[in-house]
Amino acid sequence: MKLFKSRNTYYRYNPKTLDYERVYPSIKDRIFSVLRHLSTGVAFGIATFFVMIYVVDSPTESQLRKKNRLLQTQYEVLDLRLNNALEILDDIQQRDENLYRAIFQAESIPESVRKSGYGGTNRYKHLLEASNSELVVSTTRKMDMLRKQLYIQSNSFEELIKMGQNQKERNQCIPAIQPISNKDLKQTASGYGMRIDPIYRTPRFHSGMDFSAKTGTDVYATGNGKVTMAGWKQGYGNCIVINHGYGFQTLYGHLSKYKVRVGQKVKRGEVIGEVGNTGKSTGSHLHYEVLVRGKHDNPSKYYYMDLTPEEYDRMIQIAENHGQVMD
Repeated sequence: MKLFKSRNTYYRYNPKTLDYERVYPSIKDRIFSVLRHLSTGVAFGIATFFVMIYVVDSPTESQLRKKNRLLQTQYEVLDLRLNNALEILDDIQQRDENLYRAIFQAESIPESVRKSGYGGTNRYKHLLEASNSELVVSTTRKMDMLRKQLYIQSNSFEELIKMGQNQKERNQCIPAIQPISNKDLKQTASGYGMRIDPIYRTPRFHSGMDFSAKTGTDVYATGNGKVTMAGWKQGYGNCIVINHGYGFQTLYGHLSKYKVRVGQKVKRGEVIGEVGNTGKSTGSHLHYEVLVRGKHDNPSKYYYMDLTPEEYDRMIQIAENHGQVMD
Protein backbone atom coordinates (compact mmCIF):
# COMPACT_ATOMS: atom_id res chain seq x y z
CA MET A 1 0.00 0.00 0.00
CA LYS A 2 1.49 3.32 -1.03
CA LEU A 3 1.75 6.48 1.05
CA PHE A 4 0.97 9.83 -0.40
CA LYS A 5 2.29 13.01 1.22
CA SER A 6 0.65 16.39 0.91
CA ARG A 7 2.77 19.00 2.66
CA ASN A 8 3.01 17.69 6.26
CA THR A 9 -0.02 15.35 5.97
CA TYR A 10 0.33 11.67 4.97
CA TYR A 11 -2.36 9.66 3.07
CA ARG A 12 -2.63 5.95 2.25
CA TYR A 13 -4.64 4.50 -0.62
CA ASN A 14 -7.24 1.92 0.35
CA PRO A 15 -7.99 -0.43 -2.58
CA LYS A 16 -11.10 -1.70 -0.92
CA THR A 17 -12.70 1.66 -0.59
CA LEU A 18 -10.90 2.99 -3.59
CA ASP A 19 -10.08 6.12 -1.64
CA TYR A 20 -7.15 7.84 0.17
CA GLU A 21 -7.27 7.64 3.93
CA ARG A 22 -5.32 9.97 6.21
CA VAL A 23 -2.52 8.38 8.22
CA TYR A 24 -1.51 9.78 11.56
CA PRO A 25 2.22 9.18 12.34
CA SER A 26 3.22 7.80 15.71
CA ILE A 27 5.23 9.75 18.30
CA LYS A 28 8.29 7.70 17.37
CA ASP A 29 7.88 8.70 13.73
CA ARG A 30 7.48 12.34 14.70
CA ILE A 31 10.61 12.33 16.91
CA PHE A 32 12.61 10.59 14.20
CA SER A 33 11.46 13.18 11.64
CA VAL A 34 12.44 16.06 13.91
CA LEU A 35 15.84 14.55 14.66
CA ARG A 36 16.43 13.91 11.00
CA HIS A 37 15.69 17.51 10.07
CA LEU A 38 17.72 18.80 13.01
CA SER A 39 20.78 16.70 12.16
CA THR A 40 20.57 17.78 8.56
CA GLY A 41 20.50 21.43 9.63
CA VAL A 42 23.39 21.00 12.04
CA ALA A 43 25.48 19.21 9.40
CA PHE A 44 24.75 21.93 6.90
CA GLY A 45 25.64 24.61 9.46
CA ILE A 46 28.95 22.95 10.34
CA ALA A 47 29.81 22.54 6.67
CA THR A 48 29.00 26.17 6.03
CA PHE A 49 31.14 27.19 9.04
CA PHE A 50 34.21 25.31 7.79
CA VAL A 51 33.73 26.65 4.28
CA MET A 52 33.62 30.18 5.67
CA ILE A 53 36.79 29.56 7.69
CA TYR A 54 38.98 27.66 5.23
CA VAL A 55 37.62 28.60 1.84
CA VAL A 56 36.02 32.00 2.06
CA ASP A 57 38.19 34.77 3.58
CA SER A 58 36.76 37.27 5.96
CA PRO A 59 37.06 40.92 4.90
CA THR A 60 40.05 41.35 7.26
CA GLU A 61 41.81 38.23 5.97
CA SER A 62 41.16 39.23 2.39
CA GLN A 63 42.71 42.63 3.06
CA LEU A 64 45.77 41.04 4.75
CA ARG A 65 46.30 38.62 1.86
CA LYS A 66 46.16 41.52 -0.57
CA LYS A 67 48.73 43.44 1.46
CA ASN A 68 51.01 40.37 1.66
CA ARG A 69 50.91 39.95 -2.11
CA LEU A 70 51.73 43.64 -2.52
CA LEU A 71 54.64 43.39 -0.07
CA GLN A 72 56.06 40.36 -1.86
CA THR A 73 55.91 42.22 -5.17
CA GLN A 74 57.64 45.22 -3.61
CA TYR A 75 60.39 43.01 -2.16
CA GLU A 76 60.94 41.37 -5.55
CA VAL A 77 61.25 44.79 -7.24
CA LEU A 78 63.54 46.02 -4.45
CA ASP A 79 65.72 42.92 -4.81
CA LEU A 80 66.16 43.58 -8.53
CA ARG A 81 67.01 47.23 -7.91
CA LEU A 82 69.57 46.24 -5.26
CA ASN A 83 71.20 43.85 -7.72
CA ASN A 84 71.49 46.69 -10.25
CA ALA A 85 72.85 49.06 -7.59
CA LEU A 86 75.48 46.52 -6.49
CA GLU A 87 76.57 46.03 -10.12
CA ILE A 88 76.96 49.81 -10.58
CA LEU A 89 78.86 50.08 -7.30
CA ASP A 90 81.15 47.24 -8.38
CA ASP A 91 82.01 49.19 -11.54
CA ILE A 92 82.74 52.31 -9.45
CA GLN A 93 84.97 50.27 -7.14
CA GLN A 94 86.92 48.89 -10.10
CA ARG A 95 87.45 52.40 -11.48
CA ASP A 96 88.45 53.68 -8.05
CA GLU A 97 90.99 50.89 -7.54
CA ASN A 98 92.47 50.66 -11.04
CA LEU A 99 92.21 54.26 -12.24
CA TYR A 100 91.69 56.93 -9.59
CA ARG A 101 93.90 55.37 -6.91
CA ALA A 102 96.50 54.47 -9.53
CA ILE A 103 96.67 58.08 -10.75
CA PHE A 104 97.33 59.36 -7.24
CA GLN A 105 99.38 56.26 -6.35
CA ALA A 106 97.13 55.82 -3.33
CA GLU A 107 97.34 52.66 -1.29
CA SER A 108 95.08 49.89 -2.54
CA ILE A 109 91.90 48.96 -0.65
CA PRO A 110 91.83 45.14 -0.32
CA GLU A 111 88.94 43.29 -1.95
CA SER A 112 88.15 41.68 1.41
CA VAL A 113 87.48 45.17 2.83
CA ARG A 114 85.54 46.49 -0.15
CA LYS A 115 83.24 43.45 -0.39
CA SER A 116 82.86 42.76 3.30
CA GLY A 117 79.33 42.18 4.57
CA TYR A 118 77.76 41.44 7.91
CA GLY A 119 78.76 38.06 9.30
CA GLY A 120 76.70 35.64 11.33
CA THR A 121 73.26 34.15 10.74
CA ASN A 122 71.74 35.48 13.97
CA ARG A 123 71.61 38.99 12.49
CA TYR A 124 68.63 37.98 10.34
CA LYS A 125 67.14 35.37 12.67
CA HIS A 126 64.14 37.55 13.49
CA LEU A 127 63.20 37.63 9.78
CA LEU A 128 63.01 33.86 9.38
CA GLU A 129 59.48 33.75 10.77
CA ALA A 130 58.16 36.14 8.13
CA SER A 131 56.31 34.92 5.09
CA ASN A 132 58.66 34.61 2.11
CA SER A 133 61.51 34.71 4.64
CA GLU A 134 64.15 33.69 2.08
CA LEU A 135 63.36 36.70 -0.11
CA VAL A 136 63.14 39.04 2.88
CA VAL A 137 66.49 37.88 4.33
CA SER A 138 68.23 38.03 0.93
CA THR A 139 66.99 41.56 0.24
CA THR A 140 67.88 42.79 3.73
CA ARG A 141 71.38 41.30 3.46
CA LYS A 142 71.95 43.01 0.09
CA MET A 143 70.76 46.31 1.55
CA ASP A 144 73.26 45.97 4.41
CA MET A 145 76.07 45.13 1.97
CA LEU A 146 75.23 48.11 -0.23
CA ARG A 147 75.15 50.47 2.74
CA LYS A 148 78.52 49.27 4.07
CA GLN A 149 80.25 49.28 0.68
CA LEU A 150 78.93 52.78 -0.04
CA TYR A 151 80.42 53.93 3.26
CA ILE A 152 83.83 52.50 2.33
CA GLN A 153 83.65 53.98 -1.17
CA SER A 154 82.63 57.37 0.21
CA ASN A 155 85.69 57.39 2.48
CA SER A 156 87.87 56.43 -0.50
CA PHE A 157 86.59 59.36 -2.56
CA GLU A 158 87.15 61.76 0.35
CA GLU A 159 90.74 60.52 0.56
CA LEU A 160 91.24 61.03 -3.19
CA ILE A 161 89.71 64.53 -3.02
CA LYS A 162 92.24 65.50 -0.35
CA MET A 163 95.03 64.07 -2.51
CA GLY A 164 93.75 66.08 -5.46
CA GLN A 165 93.75 69.27 -3.37
CA ASN A 166 97.34 68.54 -2.36
CA GLN A 167 98.41 67.54 -5.87
CA LYS A 168 100.67 70.57 -6.41
CA GLU A 169 102.65 69.88 -3.25
CA ARG A 170 102.66 66.16 -4.01
CA ASN A 171 104.05 66.74 -7.52
CA GLN A 172 106.94 68.69 -6.00
CA CYS A 173 107.69 65.80 -3.63
CA ILE A 174 107.64 62.91 -6.10
CA PRO A 175 111.23 61.94 -7.08
CA ALA A 176 110.94 62.92 -10.74
CA ILE A 177 114.50 63.81 -11.94
CA GLN A 178 117.84 62.02 -12.21
CA PRO A 179 120.08 62.27 -9.13
CA ILE A 180 123.09 63.47 -11.14
CA SER A 181 123.53 65.56 -14.28
CA ASN A 182 123.09 63.00 -17.04
CA LYS A 183 121.63 64.76 -20.05
CA ASP A 184 123.61 62.67 -22.52
CA LEU A 185 122.75 59.49 -20.55
CA LYS A 186 126.39 58.36 -20.72
CA GLN A 187 126.53 58.11 -16.93
CA THR A 188 123.86 55.38 -16.86
CA ALA A 189 125.77 52.29 -15.74
CA SER A 190 123.23 49.67 -14.71
CA GLY A 191 119.50 49.41 -14.16
CA TYR A 192 116.96 47.83 -11.85
CA GLY A 193 116.46 44.06 -11.78
CA MET A 194 118.54 40.89 -11.94
CA ARG A 195 122.22 41.64 -12.53
CA ILE A 196 125.65 40.00 -12.09
CA ASP A 197 127.31 40.78 -8.76
CA PRO A 198 130.72 42.41 -9.48
CA ILE A 199 132.42 40.66 -6.57
CA TYR A 200 130.72 37.28 -6.23
CA ARG A 201 130.02 36.94 -9.98
CA THR A 202 126.58 35.49 -9.31
CA PRO A 203 123.12 36.74 -10.34
CA ARG A 204 121.35 38.88 -7.75
CA PHE A 205 118.59 41.44 -7.62
CA HIS A 206 119.76 45.04 -8.05
CA SER A 207 117.28 47.23 -6.17
CA GLY A 208 118.30 50.54 -7.76
CA MET A 209 120.23 52.20 -10.59
CA ASP A 210 123.95 52.93 -10.88
CA PHE A 211 125.30 56.17 -12.39
CA SER A 212 129.01 56.26 -13.18
CA ALA A 213 130.61 59.63 -12.39
CA LYS A 214 133.84 61.09 -11.08
CA THR A 215 134.32 61.40 -7.34
CA GLY A 216 133.09 64.82 -6.25
CA THR A 217 130.27 65.04 -8.85
CA ASP A 218 127.21 66.78 -7.40
CA VAL A 219 124.29 64.60 -6.29
CA TYR A 220 120.81 66.17 -6.34
CA ALA A 221 117.65 65.55 -4.32
CA THR A 222 115.13 64.22 -6.81
CA GLY A 223 112.10 65.65 -4.97
CA ASN A 224 111.15 67.83 -2.00
CA GLY A 225 111.44 66.08 1.33
CA LYS A 226 113.24 65.70 4.64
CA VAL A 227 116.59 63.98 5.24
CA THR A 228 116.08 60.99 7.54
CA MET A 229 119.60 59.52 7.28
CA ALA A 230 123.06 60.87 6.46
CA GLY A 231 125.64 58.30 7.56
CA TRP A 232 127.26 54.97 6.96
CA LYS A 233 125.05 52.05 5.87
CA GLN A 234 126.35 48.52 5.43
CA GLY A 235 126.98 47.82 1.74
CA TYR A 236 126.02 51.37 0.70
CA GLY A 237 128.91 53.19 2.37
CA ASN A 238 128.18 56.87 2.97
CA CYS A 239 124.46 57.09 2.38
CA ILE A 240 121.64 59.65 2.39
CA VAL A 241 117.95 58.77 2.71
CA ILE A 242 115.19 61.33 2.02
CA ASN A 243 111.55 60.91 3.00
CA HIS A 244 109.43 62.74 0.42
CA GLY A 245 106.09 61.97 2.01
CA TYR A 246 103.14 60.42 0.15
CA GLY A 247 104.83 57.03 0.58
CA PHE A 248 108.05 57.94 -1.32
CA GLN A 249 111.64 57.59 -0.15
CA THR A 250 114.93 57.85 -2.04
CA LEU A 251 118.40 56.51 -1.18
CA TYR A 252 121.77 57.78 -2.44
CA GLY A 253 124.72 55.45 -1.80
CA HIS A 254 128.55 55.29 -2.00
CA LEU A 255 128.92 59.07 -1.45
CA SER A 256 132.23 60.77 -0.77
CA LYS A 257 130.69 63.75 1.04
CA TYR A 258 127.42 64.90 2.67
CA LYS A 259 126.04 68.41 2.19
CA VAL A 260 122.91 67.94 4.31
CA ARG A 261 122.11 66.79 7.83
CA VAL A 262 119.39 64.62 9.36
CA GLY A 263 116.11 66.55 9.78
CA GLN A 264 116.98 69.09 7.09
CA LYS A 265 114.30 69.90 4.50
CA VAL A 266 115.48 69.83 0.90
CA LYS A 267 113.98 70.78 -2.45
CA ARG A 268 114.16 69.04 -5.79
CA GLY A 269 117.42 69.85 -7.56
CA GLU A 270 119.25 70.88 -4.38
CA VAL A 271 122.78 69.47 -4.01
CA ILE A 272 122.83 67.01 -1.09
CA GLY A 273 126.21 65.30 -1.53
CA GLU A 274 129.00 64.20 -3.85
CA VAL A 275 129.63 60.98 -5.77
CA GLY A 276 132.19 58.63 -4.17
CA ASN A 277 133.44 55.05 -3.97
CA THR A 278 132.59 54.05 -0.40
CA GLY A 279 131.11 50.80 0.85
CA LYS A 280 130.72 47.75 -1.41
CA SER A 281 131.73 49.45 -4.65
CA THR A 282 134.03 48.63 -7.59
CA GLY A 283 134.41 52.18 -8.84
CA SER A 284 133.33 55.77 -8.38
CA HIS A 285 129.57 55.90 -8.93
CA LEU A 286 126.19 56.73 -7.37
CA HIS A 287 123.76 54.00 -6.38
CA TYR A 288 120.19 55.39 -6.38
CA GLU A 289 116.99 53.74 -5.12
CA VAL A 290 113.30 54.68 -5.05
CA LEU A 291 111.01 53.12 -2.44
CA VAL A 292 107.21 53.39 -2.57
CA ARG A 293 105.47 52.56 0.71
CA GLY A 294 108.54 50.68 1.86
CA LYS A 295 108.99 48.59 -1.31
CA HIS A 296 111.64 49.11 -3.98
CA ASP A 297 110.44 50.41 -7.34
CA ASN A 298 112.20 50.90 -10.65
CA PRO A 299 113.82 54.40 -10.52
CA SER A 300 113.67 54.74 -14.30
CA LYS A 301 109.89 55.22 -13.99
CA TYR A 302 110.45 58.56 -12.22
CA TYR A 303 112.64 60.63 -14.60
CA TYR A 304 109.75 62.12 -16.57
CA MET A 305 110.47 65.72 -15.49
CA ASP A 306 114.14 65.52 -16.49
CA LEU A 307 114.08 63.90 -19.92
CA THR A 308 112.37 64.35 -23.27
CA PRO A 309 110.22 61.43 -24.47
CA GLU A 310 113.06 60.30 -26.77
CA GLU A 311 115.63 60.51 -23.99
CA TYR A 312 113.30 58.69 -21.65
CA ASP A 313 112.94 55.81 -24.13
CA ARG A 314 116.73 55.61 -24.45
CA MET A 315 117.08 55.65 -20.66
CA ILE A 316 114.66 52.71 -20.38
CA GLN A 317 116.61 50.75 -22.97
CA ILE A 318 119.92 51.42 -21.27
CA ALA A 319 118.50 50.60 -17.83
CA GLU A 320 117.19 47.28 -19.14
CA ASN A 321 120.66 45.94 -19.84
CA HIS A 322 121.47 42.83 -17.86
CA GLY A 323 125.18 43.33 -17.44
CA GLN A 324 127.33 43.73 -14.37
CA VAL A 325 126.56 46.29 -11.66
CA MET A 326 129.13 48.43 -9.84
CA ASP A 327 128.14 47.49 -6.27
